[in-house]
Amino acid sequence: MWLLSHIGPLHYAKQRNHLERDENLPVTEDNFVKLQVKACALSQINTKLLAEMKMKKDLFPVGREIAGIVLDVGSKVSFFQPDDEVVGILPLDSEDPGLCEVVRVHEHYLVHKPEKVTWTEAAGSIRDGVRAYTALHYLSHVSPGKSVLIMDGASAFGTIAIQLAHHRGAKVISTACSLEDKQCLERFRPPIARVIDVSNGKVHVAESCLEETGGLGVDIVLDAGVRLYSKDDEPAVKLQLLPHKHDIITLLGVGGHWVTTEENLQLDPPDSHCLFLKGATLAFLNDEVWNLSNVQQGKYL
Repeated sequence: MWLLSHIGPLHYAKQRNHLERDENLPVTEDNFVKLQVKACALSQINTKLLAEMKMKKDLFPVGREIAGIVLDVGSKVSFFQPDDEVVGILPLDSEDPGLCEVVRVHEHYLVHKPEKVTWTEAAGSIRDGVRAYTALHYLSHVSPGKSVLIMDGASAFGTIAIQLAHHRGAKVISTACSLEDKQCLERFRPPIARVIDVSNGKVHVAESCLEETGGLGVDIVLDAGVRLYSKDDEPAVKLQLLPHKHDIITLLGVGGHWVTTEENLQLDPPDSHCLFLKGATLAFLNDEVWNLSNVQQGKYL
């Protein structure tokens, strides 16, 4: 309901008209796959990113996370064949929304769906799965024995990140934003090393992490946003749930990796100097970085 109200009645009507086209469309590109959609997930449209990239289109695809069956493939497709079960994310400039019965998509935006994963589960988890894998594998190089702090671990992204970190043999610490989240995280198997309840705003995340790691600090931090300013300049609710950027720097260990989702992060010279002394790295997790076509990336970068 949020998505329909956000994109507006006119936009939705145009999408509906787009859906009602002939489903027998051919595969017109050599590297494209024709796909029968079995399930799609409705995620928020990042209008700010679209504006920054100066993408001038009347329609943008909705339901971009898709799962389905391959109907036909182009002459140069090498990874898939008809009847394969696949899952993927449509690029921002896709001509076909995932709400269509049939879509055409470049093979590089698809992967094979595991047999025991349902259509709904595949479409619903692919975006956060890619985000979590990007953060842990590409941006922070998680490995056995590393300690990982995952903020807001009960979120969709957090739960997948916790499982991936455990799979790699890492020690996981996580924060909970409510009593229900805390109880959920405490039921994880293998167990989370420490669940930090930040719902009342009284627990100091940095102190808890340093205590858990014997004062060494954590090796990897995946944040869910950070507080940039003083208490007087930010909303009370945000103050309770998000750590200050100085707390993140304090709890980060030597050679640590901080992966942030805060696109407007600002670090003062003393903050940068502290990260320098620790030999730490800072990486930004952009949700759409893998979903931009080569042309888009060239324009944006």
